[in-house]
Amino acid sequence: MAGKQAMALHEVRRYLEPGPVVLVSSAWRGERDIMVMGWHTVMEFDPSLIGCVISSANHSFGLIRASGECVINLPTTALTEQVLQVGSTSGSELDKFEEFGLTPEQAERVAAPAIRECHARFECRLHDDSLVDKYNFFIWEVVAARAAAVPRHPETLHYKGDGVFMVSGKIIRRRRPGLK
Repeated sequence: MAGKQAMALHEVRRYLEPGPVVLVSSAWRGERDIMVMGWHTVMEFDPSLIGCVISSANHSFGLIRASGECVINLPTTALTEQVLQVGSTSGSELDKFEEFGLTPEQAERVAAPAIRECHARFECRLHDDSLVDKYNFFIWEVVAARAAAVPRHPETLHYKGDGVFMVSGKIIRRRRPGLK
């Protein structure tokens, strides 16, 4: 294809970000936090394993590392302002639930709170931490999951970098035998 230009290698992620922006909630010894995560990956279907990088500079890192659990909450575009606010502040300075009008909800299988306003929640326990010290890479097992019945395909945010988001696009179906 003609017309392709060289690009900065640190911008590659803008093309390969695999999934929607999520809000990760955590708790440890009476403290709770929420962080924004724009990169995560499904690693296995059964058991359901999700991998992600959480910077050790992030306030949530300490809570998550100490507790070994979190809730991955899926916001829709209706929560765009809260996503921006959560991602622009530190939980070491304020309670993000209270500050941004998000409702903590008791999770079923982990101590970290879920976020009621989100479309779905995935309660996670640490499955493998062998890459945390070297790469801040956590591998989680989803131990409980809930999602709103409608809409079946919610509009979600996908971060492209530099403050640019893409909204999930139209749904197409191409069912074939053998596809999961």
